[in-house]
Amino acid sequence: MAHEEQTIKPLFAKGPSLGIRLLVFTVLSVVLMVVDARFETLKPMRSQMGLVLTPFYWLADVPVRLWDGATQQISSRNELMAENEKLKAEALLLQRRLQKLAALTEQNVRLRELLNSAALVDDEVLVGELIGVDPNPYTHRILIDKGEKDGVFLGQPVLDARGLMGQVVEIMPYTSRVLLLTDTTHSIPVQVNRNGLRAIAVGTGNPERLELRHVADTADIKEGDLLVSSGMGQRFPAGYPVATVKEVIHDSGQPFAIVRAVPTAALNRSRYLLLVFSDRRTPEQRANDSAEAQEAADREAEQARANAEQVPAQNEAPSADAPAQETN
Repeated sequence: MAHEEQTIKPLFAKGPSLGIRLLVFTVLSVVLMVVDARFETLKPMRSQMGLVLTPFYWLADVPVRLWDGATQQISSRNELMAENEKLKAEALLLQRRLQKLAALTEQNVRLRELLNSAALVDDEVLVGELIGVDPNPYTHRILIDKGEKDGVFLGQPVLDARGLMGQVVEIMPYTSRVLLLTDTTHSIPVQVNRNGLRAIAVGTGNPERLELRHVADTADIKEGDLLVSSGMGQRFPAGYPVATVKEVIHDSGQPFAIVRAVPTAALNRSRYLLLVFSDRRTPEQRANDSAEAQEAADREAEQARANAEQVPAQNEAPSADAPAQETN
């Protein structure tokens, strides 16, 4: 029994203490640093260790790169959204200015300047946003986010980047209702941009169609003609695109032709709109203002000529200080 007790080995063998292990590893680390600094022996081993540990470095850096990428993505998205909104507004204003180019070119060809007609001016505009649509399918009205507090007035023309959309028919403090061109109760005086032929475009209840009323069967109008606002009635400014002629039906038994047109404005798609603050003076007021401005210019020109004539007269006068000549 005593012999068996002596042969039993302990289940857990005791090793060196933690302090001894720490001391050994510290000495080993110092020796390795000294050898690496003074000799080239460990350089190949260090290169191999770097090659082996590269994937671990890459994996450890993944969370940091993911976080940086997500942060940059969010900030870039916010900046792009803000820049996009700004560019939308600028593009809307620039497209509105280009709308008058075709009409202005044709008017110059027809020499309307010789008739002392009012020149087309760059009207003041206000950018608005569509916030509601009338649910009644038989009424084409929309609600915008500009109202009396913004200077909106009854009958004010409304257009988008492509052409006229309608006019303001109801004003509230911060919102307004706009009656679209295609409503059955709406009509607008237009003219064919190609030759100046005048007509009345009325709504049909279809957001994709207008009709021209009382167009003579022999009138010079054809498919593809651009219809622009004529300015008659002093409600809509002249020269803005309204519709494009889609179909002209001639009936020899009828005095008038059937003319159908498609609105140039995206009536059921546009979200951002322009409210036009055109010159609301009457023709008499504009004529009076023009006459007064011309009289003022004539007076200034007459005063300038008088001043120019006085300067040479003063230079030609003899000098009183010249000495008199003695005579013998």
